[in-house]
Amino acid sequence: MRAPPLRNGKKSIGWRRQTRHSRTSAGSKVLTNKLIKAANITIHDCLGVKKGERVVVVTDEPCRTVGYVLWDRLRQITDPILIEIAPRQIHGQEPPKMVAEILKTSNVFIMPTSRSLSHTRARIEACRRGARGATMPGVTLQMFERTVNVDYKRIARLTTKIATLLSKAKQATITTQHGTRLEIYLTGRKGYIDTGSIKKPGQFSNLPAGEAYIAPLEGRSNGSALIDGSFAPIGFLKEKVLLEIEGGKITKVRGNRKLKYIFDKYGKKERTLCEFGVGTNYKAKITGEVLEDEKVLGSIHIAFGNNLGFGGKNKAKIHLDGVIKAPSVWLDGKLIIKKGKFLI
Repeated sequence: MRAPPLRNGKKSIGWRRQTRHSRTSAGSKVLTNKLIKAANITIHDCLGVKKGERVVVVTDEPCRTVGYVLWDRLRQITDPILIEIAPRQIHGQEPPKMVAEILKTSNVFIMPTSRSLSHTRARIEACRRGARGATMPGVTLQMFERTVNVDYKRIARLTTKIATLLSKAKQATITTQHGTRLEIYLTGRKGYIDTGSIKKPGQFSNLPAGEAYIAPLEGRSNGSALIDGSFAPIGFLKEKVLLEIEGGKITKVRGNRKLKYIFDKYGKKERTLCEFGVGTNYKAKITGEVLEDEKVLGSIHIAFGNNLGFGGKNKAKIHLDGVIKAPSVWLDGKLIIKKGKFLI
């Protein structure tokens, strides 16, 4: 059996010959200890998969190895399905209709894919019907091994505290060391937690986990933001991106032609500020993969596009996040993060 290829076409570093541990169905290769541990944590500690549950793993070519490892470990418990789809063109694009139907009939789903399925109608409808699960957009082997093995209780304590503050706040102010200032209005919106605990019907989380997030009031945000970490789908930013926002929508994009082209391609709904999130994972670091970058402790991210899945009203075709590495954040005038350091 050949090792599943990674993005660069080389054989996966996760497939090595060893003398012990779990063999694949072909019997000729084995899974590394770190991959097995990360998969087991995902399946047992995060999702609590039980014998006989209907479980589906949806993956694509760039994330195929992670998908296979999860499927292989799941076979020790139940009879899972592994589906590989063609990579989506952009984050938030719907999966094939057949996949959406399968998700609706599952008890558990895990979706390591190169583009995010987190905010798709397919994922939202599956959770509404009682499925629980995790999406892992852009996950790499290194990220999977390093960031899934964390103290989830520690992450949950901080994340829950931030989400509670977001739920109570009327306004958030975000400034950067580069002089930008953005006012976001939150009245009546609920803060949500992403802690990696996904054991109840309908629950959903990213893995790696670690953020508190909220859907701002559409049409109310004003100011500017300098994105200096990463931006989906661009990845790591060599040059900072300046966004000017009026009436809750991007009016100007400076610093990245590709990103400007993406937003110019879509309409007002795709340019609408739809999310404000705070990272709470102490093991996450800026890598260029927004899945991990937005979880970095003390970072924040703002997103544009669809937010129907977490209390918003903006139905859009995409959901794109931009990460700010060391912001200062005020909630109703109280400073809670100063240059990336929590004060609460």
